[in-house]
Amino acid sequence: MGGPICEVPRIGWELAFVAEPEEVAALRRIIRLHLVRWGLPHMVDTAQLCVSELVTNVIDHVGVGTPTVLGLSMRGAYVRIEVRDPDARALPTLVAAERDAEGGRGMAIVSEVAERWGVLPGPDSKVTWCELEAGGGVGNGAVGSAHVGRAEAVLEGYLQASSERLTGSSRLATAATEMLVIDVLADLLHWLHAHGCDMDGAWDRAQSRFEGAWAASGDVRSG
Repeated sequence: MGGPICEVPRIGWELAFVAEPEEVAALRRIIRLHLVRWGLPHMVDTAQLCVSELVTNVIDHVGVGTPTVLGLSMRGAYVRIEVRDPDARALPTLVAAERDAEGGRGMAIVSEVAERWGVLPGPDSKVTWCELEAGGGVGNGAVGSAHVGRAEAVLEGYLQASSERLTGSSRLATAATEMLVIDVLADLLHWLHAHGCDMDGAWDRAQSRFEGAWAASGDVRSG
């Protein structure tokens, strides 16, 4: 009957970034990673669309290079997406955009796919938010033996995957990749546990090998 059920806590998070067109793809990837981890893969497409439109709204109406914060959280049965920027004057509005209109489409799209949306203005910033109904996937975020299965897939494909190169040098791309690496490390620990191995001992030996190789490379930095 499969492995133990592992609870995946849906803890809200925020990520600061600079609003630029080339960062939108990395933000979409981060949203996908979190929703899949939360057991809500069916919401990925809609959530990514909302993130794209909310961030593009900041780029178009506040400006390229604006310091911005993306937030994702659960509000009961709803996934809440928030984008905070430092301009409290440029408030998004829902307009009936003509076919050739330059603006107004973004919030119309968000209004169409989200259950609700709004703007929370502050003295020196604003938060534009929307909420998506999680539907049948809202449960408890349980994942069966996927941890062990993914770890086995990593082990089987390691030699082939090791020849690939990570792409993307932006801070957001790095953050998304870091999240994926952490997931892989956690899944490997699940694999060790599922096969009755000494997790602490394996972790200590792996860290010792890493530190030995690091020292041998001469890349030793003082604290």
